[in-house]
Amino acid sequence: MQLKSSILFFVLYCLFMLNEVLVGGVLHKTVRTVVHVGQNVRIYPSSITQTETFITRHPTSTTILFASANTIDLNSGFVSEGIYVSTNSGLNWYGSDTCKGLPITFHRGDPGIAIDANGNFILIRLGFSPGLYSHYSTDNGITWSSQKTIVTNDQDRASLVSDHIPSSKYYGRSYAVWVRYSPPFPLFISYTDDGARTWSSPKQINTPTQRGQGGEVAIGPNGIVYSCWAGVIDLSPFTEDFVGFASSTNGGTDWTIQENAFDINGIAGIFSGKSNIRTNGLPRIDVDKSGGVYNGWIYIVTTQKNLSPAGSDPDIILHRSTNGGVTWSAGIRVNQDTVNNGKFQYFPTIHVDDKGGVNILYYDDRNTTSDSAAVYLSRSTDGGTTWIDVQVSDHTFKPQPIGGLGQGYQGDNIGMTSVDNTLWPVWMDNSTGSYQIWTCPIELSTLSVKDDEPPIPSQIELKQNYPNPFNPITNISFTIRQSSFIDLKVFDLSGKEVERLIHETKQPDEYSIVWDATGYASGVYLYQLTVGKRTYVRKMLVIQ
Repeated sequence: MQLKSSILFFVLYCLFMLNEVLVGGVLHKTVRTVVHVGQNVRIYPSSITQTETFITRHPTSTTILFASANTIDLNSGFVSEGIYVSTNSGLNWYGSDTCKGLPITFHRGDPGIAIDANGNFILIRLGFSPGLYSHYSTDNGITWSSQKTIVTNDQDRASLVSDHIPSSKYYGRSYAVWVRYSPPFPLFISYTDDGARTWSSPKQINTPTQRGQGGEVAIGPNGIVYSCWAGVIDLSPFTEDFVGFASSTNGGTDWTIQENAFDINGIAGIFSGKSNIRTNGLPRIDVDKSGGVYNGWIYIVTTQKNLSPAGSDPDIILHRSTNGGVTWSAGIRVNQDTVNNGKFQYFPTIHVDDKGGVNILYYDDRNTTSDSAAVYLSRSTDGGTTWIDVQVSDHTFKPQPIGGLGQGYQGDNIGMTSVDNTLWPVWMDNSTGSYQIWTCPIELSTLSVKDDEPPIPSQIELKQNYPNPFNPITNISFTIRQSSFIDLKVFDLSGKEVERLIHETKQPDEYSIVWDATGYASGVYLYQLTVGKRTYVRKMLVIQ
C-alpha cells in the first residue's frame, strides 16, 4: 500500500518540558518537539481477519520493517501468523497472511517477531499441540524454514527480542520469554545464537507464590536482559495485582528477581460498554539505549483503574526505574485527559526511540462515543515525567468481539517501533468491516532552544476546556505568571484558523475565555495559546 507523502491528519506543535529537569544532580534542558502524523493505511488489505499486531525493525538496514499479526480465516477456521515486510521505509509492503514455514496447518498464532544482528527474520508461535515453535527467514520474509520446537509445554504467548548492542558480549542472541500454564505459573526463557536454527534448553527464571501471566522481555545497555510479568489473582478474570521483574547480566543464565516489584490494579475482564470485548492490564516493557541523559532507564507500562494515579476508569500508568530495576517510581499517569471523566484507555504498547523519547500507543475513547475508540500516542522526552497526547488515527472504530475465538476476543495487544525520526505504530481496527492491521508514519523532529531566548515563565498553564465535549459554548482557561503578549486561536484539524480569541498583552493572572461554536461543524478543534515564543496546544470536541 502506497503511503502518501502529504500529511493528512495534522501538525501538532508541543513544548515537552518547559522548565529545567533535575536528573542525577545535573540540570538539563529539554527541547521542543514537532509531531507530524501521516495518512492511516492498511499495510496488507485482506479478507482475512488480522489482529494482535507487532512490528520490529532491521538493526542495520533501516529501510526494512517486519510486522506480524494473528491471522484467522473465519470461514474455514484456519489460523496463522501474518508476514508483512517493507524494504523501502514503509512506502510499500509485501507478504502474506500465512507464515509458509512447514507444517502450515500446525500454526496457531500468537506470534513473537525479531530481526537479529545478522538480518535473520525470526518468528515464534504456538502450535495445535501445546508448545512453542519457531521459524526463520534469510530472505526478508519471502521464504521460511520448517518449524523448530522450543518447548512442548502449554504456555502463554511468548515475547521475543534480539540483542542489537554491538558492545554486548551476547550481541546477536535472541531471547524468548513466556509464562508456563501450570502451577506455580513461572517465567521461562530460551535463547538462540544462530538465528533460530537451534535453541537453548528452556530455563525457569522464578518460583512465584502467585499465578504469573504475560511475560515480556527487553534488552538494555551492555546486553542486560530484563523481563516483567503480572502477578494475577487466582480467580477469573485473573485481574493483575502486581508486576514482577527480573534481570540478567550474563545472557539469561542467572537472574536477580523481584516477585513483586510494584503493586498495580489491572483491568482484566470485559468492557461492557464496548460490546463486551475482552481486555487486560498486562505489562509491556522497554529500555532507553540512546546513550543520552536517561540511558539505561527501564519503563513498564500497564492499564489500571481505582489505584492512584489511575482514576475510576481505565488509565495508562507508567512505572520507571533509574537504577537497573532495584527500585521503582510511583505510578505516572500517561494519558492527559481529565481524571475520572469516564473515558477508557487500554492496550498500551511502549517503545523508546533512538533519541530516548518514550512513546506509548493505546486505544482511547476520549473524543468519541463510549462504544467506539481511536488510537492515541503519548510521548515524553524527559524520562516519563511530562507527556503530550496526539490522536494518530484519522478515524474511529467500534470494537467488536471476533466470533468463535473466545469470550470477547478482539486481540490482546498492539505494537510500535521506530526508524531514525519516524515512529511506526501498528494496531487493529474493524472500520472496514473486519479487523485489519493499520499503520501510519509519525514523524518526529526537534527544535533547539536558543540560548538568548528569555526564560520561560514558571507555571504557564493551558487548561483543558470545560465542558468537553460541548454544545455550543465552552470555557478555555490559562494562567500566566508574568506580563506577556498573548495570542489565543482556534483551528480546525486541517490547520485552518477559525477564530482568534485574544491578541494583546496580558498581566500575570488566571484567565477564562468563552468560545461559542455556534455555526461550526461538529468535530475536533485545536486551541493554541502562544506566550512570547512558546506555543501550547490542546484539543476540544464540538458536538452540534
